[in-house]
Amino acid sequence: MGAPPGYRPSAWVHLLHQLPRADFQLRPVPSGFAPQEQEYQQALLLVAALAGLGLGLSLIFIAVYLIRFCCCRPPEPPGSKSPPPGGGCVTWSCIAALLVGCAGIGIGFYGNSETSDGVSQLSSALLHANHTLSAIDHLVLEMVERLGEAVRTELTTLEEVLTQRTELVAATRGARRQAEAVAQQLQGLAFWRGVPLSPLQVAEDVSFVEEYRWLAYILLLLLELLVCLFTLLGLAKQSKWLVIVMTVMSLLVLVLSWGSMGLEAATAVGLSDFCSSPDTYVLNLTQEETGLGSDILNYYFLCNQAVSNPFQQRLTLSQRALANIHSQLQGLEREAVPQFPSAQKPLLSLEETMNVTEGNFHQLVALLHCRGLHKDYGAALRGLCEDALEGLLFLLLFSLLSAGALGTALCSLPRAWALFPPRNPSALCSGSRLSEPLLHARLQPTPHLRSFPGCWRRPH
Repeated sequence: MGAPPGYRPSAWVHLLHQLPRADFQLRPVPSGFAPQEQEYQQALLLVAALAGLGLGLSLIFIAVYLIRFCCCRPPEPPGSKSPPPGGGCVTWSCIAALLVGCAGIGIGFYGNSETSDGVSQLSSALLHANHTLSAIDHLVLEMVERLGEAVRTELTTLEEVLTQRTELVAATRGARRQAEAVAQQLQGLAFWRGVPLSPLQVAEDVSFVEEYRWLAYILLLLLELLVCLFTLLGLAKQSKWLVIVMTVMSLLVLVLSWGSMGLEAATAVGLSDFCSSPDTYVLNLTQEETGLGSDILNYYFLCNQAVSNPFQQRLTLSQRALANIHSQLQGLEREAVPQFPSAQKPLLSLEETMNVTEGNFHQLVALLHCRGLHKDYGAALRGLCEDALEGLLFLLLFSLLSAGALGTALCSLPRAWALFPPRNPSALCSGSRLSEPLLHARLQPTPHLRSFPGCWRRPH
């Protein structure tokens, strides 16, 4: 199989393609791209399920850590004002984790943009291929209609004018047969006419899915960015309610990050299998969807010297017939016009028709060559297997950093907000935290009661 121009499987494609795969029974699955087979589908689902396993383990670890923190803390001594040791480290570790999450968000924005660029390149290649195929159909239809109109009008009129000269009538009828033969040959060149598969429809479907995928990732990235920023703001302002709300939001974003990681991993693995050897799968799928012959598809998808042009015979016969018609019209102009002046007008109209037809024919020959469509095929593969795959890997890195950062933050935030001091200093006098120490102090024989700043003594 010949690779499209400018496309070579990248190192990431080779690396991901070499990863082992297994179905639900843990039996090895070949790494060839076969999305229609159940074993291969199970292998990709198992790759996605690894992210679910990671989510479950992280939630269990966070739950155990928080239960241990809440239930196994040593009681604070009465009247203790100093924070427990290690409180500053907990806060700074939470801040560092959130900053790592912010860096991962930047990576996610870049990966989302790269993936969108790759899919846009795929859509553009499909649209250009659709334009080429439509141009071929349009040129063939136009030439057939022009030749049919010439047979029905000018050549018929010319036969009526040249009725008295048998040899000239025979030449005119020969030109008619040649024109009909050219029209018949040209109709076989519109190979995409009537094919149910439309590159335009495929491009529109791909763009539709990509638009919602891009928007979903933008919303996820913005949500995580807001969670990180408001959590940092809550830590800076020492606002308990804000930190508690952001803790709940962090748990939600953690679940979304692990879920996106599973989708990205399965998509990247499947895409690497496709990109390692795309020609066979694309050829079989296109032949199944279009019903075209393998000779035509091999010519356009492979485009090398080993594959001959399936339209070469039709093109050669059409070119010879057009040249014969042109020479016959020139002979009729030399022989018939001096004797039949009324034959000049249909002959001039026929020559104009043939000149336009020959120009369109040369344009058709250029469009039917495999270079154009093969170049579109290569551009589609580069967009899908280079830019889109690279973007998926950056999104995978974003999800990994996000999951790690949010998991660390969820373990640190409860310990951090537990160390926040009360917002109102007067609560030290009337609040419940100091009610027991004050009552205990009253029962002891002490010479005097110490007063806290900002507190009023009650008269006895």
